[in-house]
Amino acid sequence: MKNRWLIATAAVGIHICIGSAYAWSVFSKPLQDAFGWNLKEANFSFGLAILFLGLSAAVMGHFVEKRGPRISGMVSALCWCGGLALAGLGAKLGNIWLLYLGYGVLGGIGLGTGYVAPVSTLMKWFPDRRGLATGMAIMGFGFASMIAGPLMAELIILFGIAETFWIMAAIYFVVMMASAQYLEPPAKDWAPAGFHEMVAAGKKKAAIDLMPMTANEAVKTRPFYGLWVMMFINITCGIAVISVASPLAQEVTGMSAIAAGAIVGLIGLFNGVGRIAWASASDWLTRPTTYIIFFALQIFAFFVLPSLTDVLLFQIVLYAIMTCYGGGFATLPAYIGDLFGTKQVSAIHGYVLTAWALAGMVGSTAASILRDATGSYSMMMKVFAGVFILALLVSIAMKVFVSRKLAERQLRLDGSAQIATS
Repeated sequence: MKNRWLIATAAVGIHICIGSAYAWSVFSKPLQDAFGWNLKEANFSFGLAILFLGLSAAVMGHFVEKRGPRISGMVSALCWCGGLALAGLGAKLGNIWLLYLGYGVLGGIGLGTGYVAPVSTLMKWFPDRRGLATGMAIMGFGFASMIAGPLMAELIILFGIAETFWIMAAIYFVVMMASAQYLEPPAKDWAPAGFHEMVAAGKKKAAIDLMPMTANEAVKTRPFYGLWVMMFINITCGIAVISVASPLAQEVTGMSAIAAGAIVGLIGLFNGVGRIAWASASDWLTRPTTYIIFFALQIFAFFVLPSLTDVLLFQIVLYAIMTCYGGGFATLPAYIGDLFGTKQVSAIHGYVLTAWALAGMVGSTAASILRDATGSYSMMMKVFAGVFILALLVSIAMKVFVSRKLAERQLRLDGSAQIATS
């Protein structure tokens, strides 16, 4: 019997490698300076990678269910690290199309496969704390840029752009392959020692699968599209803020570019903290209530942020937004498990992540368009606050749906109990 905490560590190992994609900006300026590419050309690699992350997650979720997390983790390592190696060749030759193919397409497939690979397995190892399980895995993706960013910046100075791609590919290949070897689902109906006794005594609650179904059945239900819409809005608005965080801070508080850069550097920290903190809290708050809190908090935060000239208050509100951004990702798999069960949670998770693929393209573009159209970041943020009202309404509707289903389930259980006693 494997140790479930080591299973969680292996999942973090994979996610902390693929999450370094968030540190792409480290490569952007050196590539522009070396080859004369403009910002749009250099950053298209990252946008392409996020697009293929979402698309491949939708396809490879079924692969994870059929072949298991170990094989899926190995495929992720081959694609992500192979993509980095090919991107390095593109950087060596000054060929932007090789960069797009390597980092964007092949690397993006590795990102999507690795993102969904360990999630369903962890949920089965932690039937007592689904939120904690998914939060542990996905927090690695949020923290990764804090670790990888400074390391890659130093490597570029010491060895060059292409060589940095190759060095990171080698490091990640070793870590991801080693992590994948330990990933394995537990035996059927496995539970932690004493879990069933504690449930029977009322000291713990067992996870409830409201509507166990396959991925292809789930996509025909309204709750699936409720999840999709909530994630699309949360990711779109979050990416928009991330993309303009530095100039927004300078415009609102008057701080220097260096100081604003330091604030941006801490975004990765709170992105990661939000993933583990909110996902863990959702185990007792419940998933529907957690998402309602996300959107109510962000409506307020987006509305007031442009008026906060005090640097400390500005940072507190900005980082609160980042925790909700990361928390939305980490709480999602547990929400899917609560609704549709764990039988094909990786496949359903992959389908919902198509919202990420679209939001990755829409978020930063929408921020630029709104900033140019309104002439200020203040109005841009208020528009996004209005968009969050739709997400809040959807999250409330989801809570009503879940509450009704739980009530129906309890009535059926009470009826069965009465029949048994009679």
